[in-house]
Amino acid sequence: MVQVKHKILINYGRENPVTFHTPILPYFLPWYGFFSNLVHLNIYFMEKAKEIVDVLNDLVMINNDRVTGYQRAIKELKPGDADLKSLFDQMIIESQKIKSQLANEIQVLHGDVEKGTTEMGKIYRAWMDVKAVFTGEDRHTVLSNCEAGEDAAQKAYKKALETEKLPAFLRDLLKEQQETLKDSHDEIRNLRNQYA
Repeated sequence: MVQVKHKILINYGRENPVTFHTPILPYFLPWYGFFSNLVHLNIYFMEKAKEIVDVLNDLVMINNDRVTGYQRAIKELKPGDADLKSLFDQMIIESQKIKSQLANEIQVLHGDVEKGTTEMGKIYRAWMDVKAVFTGEDRHTVLSNCEAGEDAAQKAYKKALETEKLPAFLRDLLKEQQETLKDSHDEIRNLRNQYA
């Protein structure tokens, strides 16, 4: 960097001002650039944080759908389906833990955590209700409906992981959650196949 010396005249109440030769510009310009860049970075990170919060909130809502779906499935079970009730309770707890992790990250980004469910989830639950009425609420049907919900969760996580510039630690968290949900999906699918 080329240093440019500037003459500074300071008059301390003297007749003849004191003259200093100092490289002021080299000190000032980096700070100006720093603060200017800081403002631009702040705007960039606020926009990026909002985008990430939106992605995380989508996953919160899909997990809300999952909890509601399993609560609905528990209501449709027959008294002899205690094993499925236990499994579905486990799935609900799993989604609540995932939602808690997501909510923590959203709050760190100064976002508001969604309380609702997705439109797709509402449609899915309504279809599940109608289908259960017409098919007699057997184990295979309930498990098939649950698997469809698990498929929707997998698609939501796949879409979230395709988000550009997702921080590495969040990408790792989402992959871990996706794997957990994939294991649950496979467990539901295997049970459903037993009753085919």
